[in-house]
Amino acid sequence: MEFFNTHISQKSIELVKSVLDSGWLSEGKLVKEFESELEKRLGLAKPVTVNSGTSALHLGLVLLGVGPGDEVILPAQTFVSTGLVILMQNATTVFADIDPLTGNISPSSIVEKITPRTKAIMPVHWGGYPCDMDEINAIASKHGIAVIEDAAHALGATYKSKPIGTISRFTAFSFQAIKHLTTGDGGALCCTNEEDTKEAIVRRWFGIDRANSRPSILGEREYDITGVGYKYHLNDLAAAVGLGNLADFPQRLARRQQIGAVYRQQLANVPGIELLRAADDRTHAYWLFTMLVERRENFIRKLAEHNVPASVVHLRIDHNSVFGGLHYELTGQAEFNARQVSIPVHENLSDVEVDAVVKLIRAGW
Repeated sequence: MEFFNTHISQKSIELVKSVLDSGWLSEGKLVKEFESELEKRLGLAKPVTVNSGTSALHLGLVLLGVGPGDEVILPAQTFVSTGLVILMQNATTVFADIDPLTGNISPSSIVEKITPRTKAIMPVHWGGYPCDMDEINAIASKHGIAVIEDAAHALGATYKSKPIGTISRFTAFSFQAIKHLTTGDGGALCCTNEEDTKEAIVRRWFGIDRANSRPSILGEREYDITGVGYKYHLNDLAAAVGLGNLADFPQRLARRQQIGAVYRQQLANVPGIELLRAADDRTHAYWLFTMLVERRENFIRKLAEHNVPASVVHLRIDHNSVFGGLHYELTGQAEFNARQVSIPVHENLSDVEVDAVVKLIRAGW
């Protein structure tokens, strides 16, 4: 049994072959088609595709003008990329506490961390479960700061009937190899402001406005770069993989949610396990199924003996020296860190395998 699953559809393989046969491998018509289909099929707000979720997060910070002296508030319960993009802009990471029963950033802790230097809040939808976005955006609005959602885990999730990717000024997605929807590697930045979308498209390709620059008789484009840009664009090979996988994404997401529902029902009263909260006003994308478990190492060993993988996917990142080391008093984070563990939840699991995981856990460890 695998902990993660990399899904490559037959349609993806066919599209990749057609791209290879065409000889056009860089950004082209399939990138535009992939962006259009993401918007049409999943309801995302003007997705601008890039070469990684990290690039998407960084691009959001760039568009906000985050720089030296600015602070960005984020949870420590995430992958290091969420913090590193802030340092890439020579800004300061400020770690807020989390709710240990969701793994998501605590709005009340955000309020405590805001200073006159705060430029943005970067909530992370842990495991695919949406953060308290109404509260977070209300705080941001009150203080005149922006929100960049790290939705690397949350493609397909909804909050109060709104797709994640339509709520805040910026939302970053990841299409890395083991995500719900993969392009091999890639990502997208969704912008609710049309001007942000236009600027993101320019900045993802060196700052050159290709839509309004034409080659001269010499063959070189005529352009004037007005801001630092990056080589962040997606290519047609990656877009082909994404397009092919997008076709059956709703069915695969539904399967993950079905497995998550089985786990929640069957593991609800198991001694030594505390399930995370699942509010009725949002839907979980279930990139992870995380629980709080007593005697965690015993739990992991017991499952491993029966070839069932269990893993702590990310421990708190604020222990890293690059972020200043462990000096934040985050009680919710400490509680979560000490007990969290995740079990397989991907769509490639059979009913027999799901049942085996449940029985194994219910038998104790």
